[in-house]
Amino acid sequence: MTTAQKLQTLLEVEIIPDIESEIDELFEGIDATGTATADQKENLEELRELRTECFAILEELKRDEIDQEEIEEIYKELISVKSEED
Repeated sequence: MTTAQKLQTLLEVEIIPDIESEIDELFEGIDATGTATADQKENLEELRELRTECFAILEELKRDEIDQEEIEEIYKELISVKSEED
């Protein structure tokens, strides 16, 4: 499996679902109180931007628009972030 394939799998199977789960949790918290705090709004915006970036990376991968060096850097960075979370 190439690094590009690993990155695509990581994004599709772990990263994006985790982001969407966090977004759902934020909405549940907002629904429970009826309003969003400034922190919740900020977190929601950051998560949405991150999700958009992840989808953009996926599109670039599918179009073969990312060079191998950048793919490896992104993959290593995401693995590092995932390791810190676990």
